[in-house]
Amino acid sequence: MEAPSRWMPDGGYIEARIGPNAVLQLAPAMDRFAGEAARRALFAPVGFDPLPGAEAMIDERPVAALHRALRRGHPDIADRIARAAGTATGDYILANRIPRAGQTLLCALPASLAAPLLTRAILAHGWTFCGSGQLTARGRHPVVFTLENNPIPQVGESAAPVCHWHAACFERLFTRLVHRHSKVVETTCCATGAAACRFAVSWR
Repeated sequence: MEAPSRWMPDGGYIEARIGPNAVLQLAPAMDRFAGEAARRALFAPVGFDPLPGAEAMIDERPVAALHRALRRGHPDIADRIARAAGTATGDYILANRIPRAGQTLLCALPASLAAPLLTRAILAHGWTFCGSGQLTARGRHPVVFTLENNPIPQVGESAAPVCHWHAACFERLFTRLVHRHSKVVETTCCATGAAACRFAVSWR
């Protein structure tokens, strides 16, 4: 899979791309909480009925439009749907993207050693769920991920953080590979007007 592209200096645009799990894992969660008919009504206007394939990266713009439509159209259950989709995305990464030997090693290490190794792996492949956003990290406990120019939220759309899909994905990976009591809290969010989305990962 190739990395996403962005706005070019001459003002042209090369399609920025994001991993298909941003859509594929949202679908079963939507079916569970709202029903298939509601899901198809939400997905079709942005071009995701039928669903995209599982292997190719996809244009991040309709993905962002889908997540925003979910928050607008189903405000009472959008958080639960996004969290379920993020957890499922983490499960997909565990099943398909992180070698079993690597997982065994991380699970055998103390959290203080496993956390920086997993953090580096996430940063190396972050564009698969961050699109054209720029993902960095600092700290060991807590680990703080910073996602600048996150394409999913819209600036000023909410008074509270909305990136539950990202937070749940990070939490699933850290819970399974670093410490079973890992928790992720989005401390700042572009949706509230912050300069970046920040996710603090801690464990007891």
